Amino acid sequence: MGMILMILIMGASWLVSYRLKSKFEEYSKLHLQNSMSGAEIAEKMLADHGIFDVKVISTPGRLTDHYNPADKTVNLSEAVYNQRNAAAAAVAAHEVGHAVQHATAYEWLTMRSKLVPVVSFASNIVQWILLAGVLMINKFPELLLVGIVIFAATTLFSVITLPVEYDASNRALAWLENKRMLNHQEHDAAKDALKWAARTYVVAAIGSIATLLYYVMIYMGRRD
Repeated sequence: MGMILMILIMGASWLVSYRLKSKFEEYSKLHLQNSMSGAEIAEKMLADHGIFDVKVISTPGRLTDHYNPADKTVNLSEAVYNQRNAAAAAVAAHEVGHAVQHATAYEWLTMRSKLVPVVSFASNIVQWILLAGVLMINKFPELLLVGIVIFAATTLFSVITLPVEYDASNRALAWLENKRMLNHQEHDAAKDALKWAARTYVVAAIGSIATLLYYVMIYMGRRD
């Protein structure tokens, strides 16, 4: 049963990822009537929210866009930074949404930020501890329990990420609409693109929860 569930989740993850990429390719062809680039949209949204200590910079790669609260930078992939289309507008505004969260001390972002050091450490060792714990389940069950506790922290991080991402998208779409940055077709495209982006986090959270429960069941079903 556990293996079947994992296969289903992997399939869902692949499907959502595929749809996300296809959506961004589609909306990358929908050029904005205002002719603003992703970088220009990000800078305007920051200014409209009174945020002047955050820089918008270009970062290599594709779908590598992120906000870094440590150095207060909105990092936009090269395509988003330079392009003038609905997909770029959606991503740029979304990442600025995280900057607005940071500036307003949004509680879910604060909680996630506090977990980053723990998750960074845990991600490097948790799989090895879980593997060793399963192999030694009858002789040393405490090792698997340690792995479960560590993995639970990464699961919590995935769950907390959901409201953070959805809120950033809601802030982005509200600003794009209120400032009339996009026409109706462009706004619908931006909304759809962000919807599919959010679903990747939903699938990741479900997968993490399912994996956690799988190891818990192994621990609970051990032979004493």
